[in-house]
Amino acid sequence: MSDQSPTVLFEDNHLLAVLKPAGVLTMGDDTGDVSMVDIAREYLRVKYSKPGNIFVGVVHRLDRPVSGVLLFAKTGKAASRLSDQFRRSTVKKTYRAIVEASSRVADARLVDWLCKDRTNNVVNCVSPQAAGAQECILEYVVDSQGHGRAHLNVMPITGRSHQIRVQLASRQMPIVGDVKYGSKHHRGGQISLHAYRLEIEHPTQKTRLEIIAEIPADL
Repeated sequence: MSDQSPTVLFEDNHLLAVLKPAGVLTMGDDTGDVSMVDIAREYLRVKYSKPGNIFVGVVHRLDRPVSGVLLFAKTGKAASRLSDQFRRSTVKKTYRAIVEASSRVADARLVDWLCKDRTNNVVNCVSPQAAGAQECILEYVVDSQGHGRAHLNVMPITGRSHQIRVQLASRQMPIVGDVKYGSKHHRGGQISLHAYRLEIEHPTQKTRLEIIAEIPADL
């Protein structure tokens, strides 16, 4: 087990929001590497002196090379209600991205159909009729641009695997460092994509809750 302690962005009886560093898994996989679930579970075990198995409900995920707000549920009720919000796309998410751009970039709304190749862990744009195709929608606003790059605020409407990375790359705007999807630059397992704002309805209080992870200096 890692001795890491998470940076806690918000916590109450039902929720735990933490800052996920780039390069760390959300959930465990075949690599056996320590994940944010492991780190969150250990944090709760130590803080509350809890024995036995500790519930950490995963309601959404961030790709391994992405940093930012990661929300967990601490109760089954919260997990169910939050999962429903993500499923119905009522959660508001904002990411900061730096993309490679050989020409001027304008604000846009992108609609694509994507399909995941699970064998190679790669997502592709496909026709709406393709087997397994899922509709993916995002909007972005240009914050600044120049010198072959653009800084974008990206608001995904849907929440598909690799969605932001693939939709931007398909417009010749790969995220800096994302060599899997065409970037010419390496960032040592990180990409220039940060989930900095998450807005949900609190699962029990029924009020809107905004959670912020400050944008790193290099973004």
